[in-house]
Amino acid sequence: MELFLVRHALALPPEGEGEEADDRRPLAPKGVRRFRKVVRGLKALGVGFTLLLTSPKRRALETAELLAELLEGESRVTPHLAAPPSEALLREIPGEGRVALVGHEPYLSGLLSWLLFGDFLGDSAREGAEGRFLLKKGGVAWLEGSPRPGGMVLRALLPPKVFRL
Repeated sequence: MELFLVRHALALPPEGEGEEADDRRPLAPKGVRRFRKVVRGLKALGVGFTLLLTSPKRRALETAELLAELLEGESRVTPHLAAPPSEALLREIPGEGRVALVGHEPYLSGLLSWLLFGDFLGDSAREGAEGRFLLKKGGVAWLEGSPRPGGMVLRALLPPKVFRL
């Protein structure tokens, strides 16, 4: 299977304070423009998705809407993409097809590390690995293999700028 970890596109700053204000942040117009180029670039590479899983936060939902152009199957919202990587999230990922996960940092880079290197150092390694891969807003990590700890290999780490050149 192929798995695409997609960080949400550039969003507006929160209006107000607290978690609820952060959850409601929409994409910035600049973020939408730039992420459309990411979608066009993925399309040019022949990428299509059989499943799209997204965080319930507004900026991730809006990013997933833009990615839906590449969707050949279903789209679902999961709270597990707005939290640290977990076994519950892995259970939502089928073992076949092309799946896109739209979420947030530092959780996506933690998930990326976990899928590539496994649990060889335990849970603290997963938490310490967050941020070890630079996944910019609108960036994509392309993996292949089995969606389990240590079961995947990295095919590409694509910053959004690659698609704008």
